[in-house]
Amino acid sequence: MADEVLTRRDGAVMTVTFNRPEVYNAFNRELHAALHEALTEAADDSVRAVVITGAGKGFCAGQDLNEFGAVSDSIGDALEQTYHPNVRLVRSLAKPVIAAVNGPAAGAGLSFACACDLRVASSNATFVPGFVGIGLVPDAGGTWFVHRLLGFARAFEWMSTNRRLSAEEALEWGLVSEVVDTDAFEGRVAELAAEWATRPTLAIGRTKQLFEHSHTAALDDQLALEAKLQQESVGTADFREGVSAFLQKRPPEFTGA
Repeated sequence: MADEVLTRRDGAVMTVTFNRPEVYNAFNRELHAALHEALTEAADDSVRAVVITGAGKGFCAGQDLNEFGAVSDSIGDALEQTYHPNVRLVRSLAKPVIAAVNGPAAGAGLSFACACDLRVASSNATFVPGFVGIGLVPDAGGTWFVHRLLGFARAFEWMSTNRRLSAEEALEWGLVSEVVDTDAFEGRVAELAAEWATRPTLAIGRTKQLFEHSHTAALDDQLALEAKLQQESVGTADFREGVSAFLQKRPPEFTGA
């Protein structure tokens, strides 16, 4: 794996770190390729929670504009070759993906954070749409995810005005679920990821699948998928353990199986 992305395993938790700190972890083709490799590795059943964060002072500043000029004539192809596969991978991972936003998240970096299942912010984090500020429209799924997180009116106004949100404002809006003081951030992220990794991974992955499906499904279609996935879930070891623990009045010990 290229140095543009670092990976670390702590038990069932995989941490994926954007590693171009000198440019606030801006995306280039090498980073995209390394990220794809890391996310593919994260699909392994032994990984039960994924953390995505940035090295240095930033989460991700979006597209590296030094590279952008070389692809501007075929931007649609470039997006399909770089951003889109990784966004799809994040959404297809049948486990929780946590964006640990340690600093500025801008442009496609913001889009990518919003593609994750959860967002936890350092008190130093900021959130900037970025695109309109240079005369572009949001991409990498930004409109799709931000719309669903914030609602149409707030999402449109924010993405169109390029307003910079502080971590506390992002918490107030519901964009992030928690803000942690910078000095305690790494420890809290590790604690949170470890908590998620002890939960029933298959049930979480199927719940993620159901929420994805619900965006465009008719009620009857959603009920049918719920019934199908529930049938699969009652056959799992985690279900048996959950029921046993409930009846024995003890904490469950899920294995993700």
